[in-house]
Amino acid sequence: MRQAAPPAPHRRAEAVTAVLTLAALAGVIGGPYLLDIYTVSILIRSFLFGCVAVSLAVLWGYAGVLSFGQSAFFAIGAYACGLAFDRLGLSPAVALGALAGGCLVATAAAWLTGWLAFGYGVSPFYVSVVTLVLTIVFVQLIYAGGDLTGSSSGISGFPTFDFSMEAWFQIAGGALVAVTLLCWVLVRSDTGRLLVAIRENEQRCKYLGIATGGVKTLLLVGSAVVAAAAGYAYAAFNNVVAPDLGGFQFGTELVIWVALGGRGTVLGPALAAVLIDFTSALLSGSLPFVWQLLVGAVFVLVILLMPEGLGPGLVALVRRLLIGRRDRATGRGAHLVTAPVHEARGTGHEAAIEIVGVARSYGSLHVLEDITLRGQRGELISLVGPNGAGKTTLIRCISDGRERTAGRVVIRGTEIGRMPPERCVRLGLGRKFQAPNVFDALTVAESLRIARTRHERLSRWRRDHEIRLPEAAMQVVRATGLERELGTEVRHLSHGSKQALELAMVLAMEPDVLLLDEPTAGLTKPERTLIGRILVDLVGNHGLCVLIIEHDLEFVREISSRIVVLHQGRIMLDGGVEEVVSSELVRTIYTGEPQALGEVGPPGTEDRRHRAFPNGSSPS
Repeated sequence: MRQAAPPAPHRRAEAVTAVLTLAALAGVIGGPYLLDIYTVSILIRSFLFGCVAVSLAVLWGYAGVLSFGQSAFFAIGAYACGLAFDRLGLSPAVALGALAGGCLVATAAAWLTGWLAFGYGVSPFYVSVVTLVLTIVFVQLIYAGGDLTGSSSGISGFPTFDFSMEAWFQIAGGALVAVTLLCWVLVRSDTGRLLVAIRENEQRCKYLGIATGGVKTLLLVGSAVVAAAAGYAYAAFNNVVAPDLGGFQFGTELVIWVALGGRGTVLGPALAAVLIDFTSALLSGSLPFVWQLLVGAVFVLVILLMPEGLGPGLVALVRRLLIGRRDRATGRGAHLVTAPVHEARGTGHEAAIEIVGVARSYGSLHVLEDITLRGQRGELISLVGPNGAGKTTLIRCISDGRERTAGRVVIRGTEIGRMPPERCVRLGLGRKFQAPNVFDALTVAESLRIARTRHERLSRWRRDHEIRLPEAAMQVVRATGLERELGTEVRHLSHGSKQALELAMVLAMEPDVLLLDEPTAGLTKPERTLIGRILVDLVGNHGLCVLIIEHDLEFVREISSRIVVLHQGRIMLDGGVEEVVSSELVRTIYTGEPQALGEVGPPGTEDRRHRAFPNGSSPS
């Protein structure tokens, strides 16, 4: 299928970027011949620091991973250069081997950091702690290395490349331009939108089947390689390496530069790193302590007055002057296309979902006990019961293998075991939360594109203006008017539109089993009616198995194939719509009359047993 041409604002943005890139390259090529030798020497170092700052800007500003460990990765590359050249001498093989070795060690350190920091249930702030420890461990290893690493004195006087100052300036400046341009292309692409989605709402990304820990680890590894390569060049140019290159202070300075430049951009941190380091070098001789105080004061003022940093303001100014008042390329250019549906999982004979003996306890508190339930394709099962009955807890146990205390959950013939949510989703499970769980910072079009990640690989270099949705998701988008809001940021949608968008995103994954937690909460009567019609159609025409939590029995009566009543963590009734809605037990549960509940006896006993479980099944 032919790719649609990008809209005019997008083309203007690319043209402006090309002009700025050519201007930067011209400055890099001609700069060393116009500046004095001292200024050129300082700027070479500043350019290399800028490369590290840009890598951190993508990591922190777009993916939300605050790392203090970029200094350690930088120093790994620097020490790889210093050690190799000092011990083995300078040759092409040694030079390439040292660069490759530094990048490999940095990759291993970044992977280990990601494995520790991005595991299941780990707080997002944990990565900051782990990377902070990484800088401390690195410095201590250098100190403990003795003569091999130079201990606290570092390594100096080793042979290095015989490049002129002009050549080093062009190498370092060209590297900064290249890294900034590549990162700009990345964050503008569909993959860049995925990074923003992870930063904004990692939980929703996991329930779209995205392994967020793996994505963040891969991004951390990429940033570590950039930092290590910059450190290698730094050591080769300066002919000296020292432990403080990998210390906490330099790592914090990088964070400050990114914050000042604006962590929502890549150009801002690059400029901030170069300007601050260059100015600091000029003034540190005459104002060594006052200058650090000034930088700290500016940092505090920017954080208080401009929390997003200086870069976003600069980008907005350029956009107004050269591109237009607002670049809405992804909204105005995006259009919907019906995608072919992938083959359904399973043989068609087994149940869509089977829950056997599921229990959930928190210490001595038993929230769910011995829940057994089967659902077939083309069946809409409503889970009803008073607040505290365990309905949402049951949904969590179905969609996250680590939530259960006991029991089994089988989706299309495959037991989920202890699988995390993203792996459960890949088995054919889709979950919609009670409150709209969406990406406020993305547009409707971008959100729908992210939802298709399981079936369509996101580009790292461009944005696809064609959004391919299965018919079920397309029906929701068109019926609720979202088709006319593709360029609207989700934060500006009404509550009902956000509910519809989340449902469309879940359906875009083409699930076999759909879990809905009060999808009509907060909706108006017409909106509830519309959602009800859509759900009935999804079950009847698309063959989904839907489990829905709902409190409105009238709404449940209109859409359900079956109703399951939960009370105090147990299934009390499982039967046809009219049978359950008209049941005295249901009225008793909702009105909370203990004496009436005592009259009917415990669930599954006496003559009530046949009414509750007409097929002879039982949760026991």
